[in-house]
Amino acid sequence: MAAGMERIGHGIARLTSEAERALNETTLRLAITGLSRSGKTVFITSLIANLLALGRGRDALPALRRQLAASGTRIEAVRLEPAGTQALDWFDAADKLRDLAGADPHWPPRTSDLASVSLTLVVARRGRFGRWLPPRRVRLELLDYPGEWLLDLPLLDEDYATWSAHTLSLLRQPPRTALAGDFLAFLASLNAAAPAEEAVARRGFMLYRDLLAALRERLGLRWLQPGRFLVPGPKGESPMMWFFPLEGSGAPAPSSLRELLARRFEAYRDDMRRSYFDPWFARFDRQVVLVDALGALCAGEGAFEDARQAVAQIARAYDVRSRSRWFRFSTLKRVAFVATKADYVPEAQRPAFESLFRGMVGGGDGGRAVNHLALSALRCTEEGGSPGGEAPVVFGVPLGEMRRRPFRPGHIPATPPSSGDPFWQRPYFALPVFRPPVVDPEGREGLPNLGMDRLLAWLLEDAL
Repeated sequence: MAAGMERIGHGIARLTSEAERALNETTLRLAITGLSRSGKTVFITSLIANLLALGRGRDALPALRRQLAASGTRIEAVRLEPAGTQALDWFDAADKLRDLAGADPHWPPRTSDLASVSLTLVVARRGRFGRWLPPRRVRLELLDYPGEWLLDLPLLDEDYATWSAHTLSLLRQPPRTALAGDFLAFLASLNAAAPAEEAVARRGFMLYRDLLAALRERLGLRWLQPGRFLVPGPKGESPMMWFFPLEGSGAPAPSSLRELLARRFEAYRDDMRRSYFDPWFARFDRQVVLVDALGALCAGEGAFEDARQAVAQIARAYDVRSRSRWFRFSTLKRVAFVATKADYVPEAQRPAFESLFRGMVGGGDGGRAVNHLALSALRCTEEGGSPGGEAPVVFGVPLGEMRRRPFRPGHIPATPPSSGDPFWQRPYFALPVFRPPVVDPEGREGLPNLGMDRLLAWLLEDAL
């Protein structure tokens, strides 16, 4: 009898807890990714540190604070939830912060797999009866994933022949053709209708994979597919990935090399849908896509047009008017395209930089709320003067050095320069890598940034 009453009591308590959660707790799922060299790990670390500082009463995100105050709302506390029993890697923001704030500060490594972390924002209720009700809780679930995988979204609606034709066309054009000679020579030696040989397929895969890596590292290109050839994830380079683009039209001959490559392409595409896009991407409420637009602009016309195509293809995938069979049913409500490294741009040029980025992304929102912002998640420069009427500069300490140095990004056009524009006659250069600023390893005051408050105010506006 006593045991039965105890079970009933536990059941009532569980139902009461679930009812309280349904009334007082809202969950927002925010996915964050970025194209190569966009600073995604630092962005997530800054987002977490500044929200926690806001919960401690620090004015770390003034635009968000003002927005809340205007609506009569305030955040009473922010908690970082423990890792619990989640299956994904845990994004350890404290560890990343120690990297940035150590005696030898350095930037964290690239993301190589899915990782998640959750914050709970405790929000005071508004209105006459607000003080009599418990505060609301907004659970913010952050999902971190490699930007290279995002570039595989267009593959969901392509077949092997279409992808091969488009990829090979790009490889035969500048700037890719400068590095593609060995791979194209290998293709010229093949007979696509010949019987499939595993050694040939594997050799072609390795040549193509190494070419993608060279295009990313040596030329700074971003539009590189398949993305898992560069960031394989926990499954590694399985036989499913041993394919490469090969020309041909019509149905491939049975048991031929082209037929084998086509089957592997389809298996890869289906695995990406089944393993990543369907179970994870379909649950997002918000998405942030980070782009190093300034680095692409300074690297020259080829790098800029490549980044422009990559981000435009991603934007098209989020457009409900696109032909994508998958994203038409997405739960996304807000998508932010973010140009990072705004601290490399003097204040007087930032409006033009943001305008340039908006033109770079292009396209409408197809009925979804889409925003385009330029920001710096961790500001590592200071504004400089413009003595003698020279162009304004910013000052930063290059990684590995101790003294500040000036940096001028040069003229930044407000719209993307067209092919043949005199703008592209200027020398190309790589952006310097500045060392992180001196920050508190505990992040108690938040992290210095440019524009994180504007972004979070927009992303969380309807929830807070």
